[in-house]
Amino acid sequence: MWDALDDFYWTYQSLIHGIGVNGILALSVYVVLAVGQLSLGQAAFMGVGAYTGALLSVKLGAPFAVSMLASALVPALLALVVGGPTLRLTGVYLAIATIGLGEITRIVFLNWDYAGGALGLSSIPERGGVPAIYGTLAVLLIGLTLVARSRIGRAMEAMREDEAAAGVMGVNLPRYRLVALVVSSAMAGVAGCLSAHVSSFIGPNEYGFETAVTILSYALLGGIGSPLAPVLGSTILTLLPEVLRPLADFRLMVNGLIIVLAVLFMPRGILPWRIARTG
Repeated sequence: MWDALDDFYWTYQSLIHGIGVNGILALSVYVVLAVGQLSLGQAAFMGVGAYTGALLSVKLGAPFAVSMLASALVPALLALVVGGPTLRLTGVYLAIATIGLGEITRIVFLNWDYAGGALGLSSIPERGGVPAIYGTLAVLLIGLTLVARSRIGRAMEAMREDEAAAGVMGVNLPRYRLVALVVSSAMAGVAGCLSAHVSSFIGPNEYGFETAVTILSYALLGGIGSPLAPVLGSTILTLLPEVLRPLADFRLMVNGLIIVLAVLFMPRGILPWRIARTG
């Protein structure tokens, strides 16, 4: 039995790792959507975290724990710096601004010779694996569920439903927006670091607009009623290409069709229900 499980893992290890990493990314976009903000900057923050962690491991031989910590702190610091100007924007304007941030980040990586430039960065040591990925996902899922059940969660929901009314009720809108962006960026950075250390290679084009839209689709499919919902959405979208593999070239078309149908007929996602609040 153990041999069979071992064979299964080695056959599908990329898929297993991808489900966990994408779950973390789904939670990162959930945090900003939970306060009513539409950000497409998760791919940029993921890239910053991936390059930070990978460079520390490859160039300096830093321990994996140090790389993980830095991959959270550096994107969080970047979000803190850009958060003030960008969070004055709302809706589609914020989305456009964060797309611009993503493109700037991608171009920096593309022309940064120390980090491999257009060829990317290879020979990243394989560290973490399933325990680190799913342990991080579990901690974040439990933590965000507890937050959603608290007074902070009620304030976030109020902002999402009616920002003006939330402000009148005493919710500090700028603070919640900035904290949400910083936390989201740190989570995306950790996901990037974990992904880099299981794939052993990263390239600048992995963190562009297409990746940003894919991360957003996790929450669109799953919903944002609870932290579990976007994780479910990310799991489905990660598994779909593998499940649809027999369809060959048509699988991406079917994948897209499923997303469109889900958005049309389930606008609140697969899990639209909100979890019970306490406190």
